[in-house]
Amino acid sequence: MSEGKPIQCKAAVSYEAGKPLVVEEITVDAPKAHEVRIKIVNTAVCHTDAYTLSGVDPEGLFPCVLGHEGAGIVESVGEGVTNVKPGDHVIALYTAECKKCKFCLSGKTNLCGAVRATQGKGVMPDGTSRFHNKKGDTLYHFMGCSTFSEYTVVADVSVVAIDESAPLESVCLLGCGVTTGFGAATKTANVQEGDTVAVFGCGTVGLSVVQGAALRKASKIIAVDTNDQKKDYCFQFGATDFVNPKTDLKEGETIVSKLIDMTDGGLDHTFDCTGNTKVMRDALEACHKGWGQSIIIGVAAAGEEISTRPFQLVTGRVWKGSAFGGIKGRSEMGGLIEQYKRGDLKVDEFITHKREFDEINQAFDDLHKGECLRTVLNF
Repeated sequence: MSEGKPIQCKAAVSYEAGKPLVVEEITVDAPKAHEVRIKIVNTAVCHTDAYTLSGVDPEGLFPCVLGHEGAGIVESVGEGVTNVKPGDHVIALYTAECKKCKFCLSGKTNLCGAVRATQGKGVMPDGTSRFHNKKGDTLYHFMGCSTFSEYTVVADVSVVAIDESAPLESVCLLGCGVTTGFGAATKTANVQEGDTVAVFGCGTVGLSVVQGAALRKASKIIAVDTNDQKKDYCFQFGATDFVNPKTDLKEGETIVSKLIDMTDGGLDHTFDCTGNTKVMRDALEACHKGWGQSIIIGVAAAGEEISTRPFQLVTGRVWKGSAFGGIKGRSEMGGLIEQYKRGDLKVDEFITHKREFDEINQAFDDLHKGECLRTVLNF
């Protein structure tokens, strides 16, 4: 039995920004009090992993074990853990839910404060790491998850047990991208039947916004992307229109003016899934006067700021942000799994590539190709 002892296993370590990951054997320490050690079965590669690896993430720390979209089986738990037990199928949660802090008790947000400070510093709540390489060097944790390792240790507030009949290679995507977009549409924006929606940036997050809006029976769902390879995906997930701002605008027309013309004065809801601050402004200004709301999901690079004329807000438009789709991971993941099993939530359709874990660097290459939505890695 490995319980209570360190485990040697395979992991992909990011030693420095902009460099390929190194697949090597590392040591994963036993979980301490209120910690859970998970055997990761499947993990996907998300743009946020690539963003941190690129070096522009202000919270990026090296050397670290990246990965935050993963699912697996609990191997062992530290003392005081009551929400999961060895053998449970689980999803790691980069947005924790302690159910006790001011944020959790407010009923107004899913932004739990329990482990945020240490998570941002790449360590466990006690301030130390559970990962070491063969030389004994400490490796940092990432987003409280670090799923690019065959075994990982997470805080008990950062993991949720799920229905064992749900395939791990699919539902690992509920750890980030699919949940983020779907929740932004159904929860943060609360799209209603007949509403008009525009989604800027149609990767996994954007397409999940599209499917959330489609489930809510939005009357018009306009997908906006500069890559025509995304067009078929957009319609598959429920878009009614596709606009490429590079090729579909007439002379003198802007994306904002085109969207306003298409929707009789502007949209009820717009979503930025690009992280580009200029696009965020366009998304806000394409909203309808008096009630349009624009949701920012995309993560901008360090030091970036957003701007618009105050008049845009004075005249009734609302700018909002959404993290993990406003979803509370421990309370609400079960409901998402039920929607997936019923066929109301598309998840499998996002898996365009599958690879063995050793091919993780190729999976990052996949991500930057237009035809790839998600590459799922198998240990």
